[in-house]
Amino acid sequence: MALKSTIRDLEPRGRRVLVRVDFNVPLADAQVSDDTRIRAALPTIQALRNAGARVILCSHLGRPKGRVVAELSLGPVADRLAELLGAPVAFARDCVGQAAEDAVAALGDGDVVVLENLRFHGEETANDADFAARLAGLAEIYVNDAFGAAHRAHASTAGVTHHLKPAVAGLLMERELLYLSGVLETPESPFVVLLGGAKISGKIEVLTQLLQRADAILVGGGMAFTFLRAQGQSVGGSLVEEDRIETARKVLAAAEESKCRLVLPTDFIVADQFANDAKTWEVDSEHIPDGWLGLDIGPDSVRLFSGEIAAARTIVWNGPMGVFEMENFRQGTMSLAQAVAKASDGGATTVVGGGDSVAAVNLAGIGPRLSHVSTGGGASLELLEGKQLPGVASLDDA
Repeated sequence: MALKSTIRDLEPRGRRVLVRVDFNVPLADAQVSDDTRIRAALPTIQALRNAGARVILCSHLGRPKGRVVAELSLGPVADRLAELLGAPVAFARDCVGQAAEDAVAALGDGDVVVLENLRFHGEETANDADFAARLAGLAEIYVNDAFGAAHRAHASTAGVTHHLKPAVAGLLMERELLYLSGVLETPESPFVVLLGGAKISGKIEVLTQLLQRADAILVGGGMAFTFLRAQGQSVGGSLVEEDRIETARKVLAAAEESKCRLVLPTDFIVADQFANDAKTWEVDSEHIPDGWLGLDIGPDSVRLFSGEIAAARTIVWNGPMGVFEMENFRQGTMSLAQAVAKASDGGATTVVGGGDSVAAVNLAGIGPRLSHVSTGGGASLELLEGKQLPGVASLDDA
């Protein structure tokens, strides 16, 4: 992937800078209930303020589908940002038109304004050229720091760059690309991938791509059962994608032909129903009773996977090992989170992507010990698949 220009290449003093951020955060009672994504954008916002830029922030929030939905206003986000910056943050009641133009005209050097939700206009997701031009008309420079939205070709991520140059990456975007491209292009060996989650269907391209690069892929979560069925095993009442069994066979065959080892769990914690208070049983993978559901990997699998992780120098983790939302089925995920953190402490490069994996990292409290925790679930997957992200492709090459 070509290196992209960043805000380090700008001289923005006195200039209006439109920054696409990812402020798609959860709200409760008109307040931000988790400010992780706002905090992730602070280094870029502060760097631009310190350089004397007039900072115009734009983002989507939720899926209002082209209508004004009061509960999805970015007003509470602007308030939280002001608290985090310890400085006033203006709020514009629209992202284009007179309200936006007036708010931008009132900015001084180092000032910040948050524009109203981009998706209150259907033209945003349609990548409408006129809407992109109106957005671009507010500024003289464009910065994309919204990695979580970089896989979408929307007006604010792709269209705007046809009307506004320079178009560069923010510090968060730069960091995401550095780590996620780095593990694909120049991983230190042994390179181990920990892949989980419920289904194979969303991960086939990632599997295929990483088989060419990784030394081992450790498969847990619900997707493991489709692989076991593809090998002819009975998996009781566990989750199986019947229409993906043939695909799983092809992946297993491709792994045989590559130098990559595809490692499946050897045991599971099974339950008689999908509930935290279900009866549970520890069984090896070949003896799951009829009707019982595999809801977590077992202790032998934890030991097996932890050994692979301990020997690795590069680790990519996407997807939990079980139904970690339920306390009785999170031990596998939590144990491997600690194994990944320990490897990171020992100097391994550790990259985590995907919403559920990030939630697991937060639950385990290991985030600060890892090399990089990605802010973009879909975008990180597509980058690991080797795909071109529209929001990145449209930025200026370094």
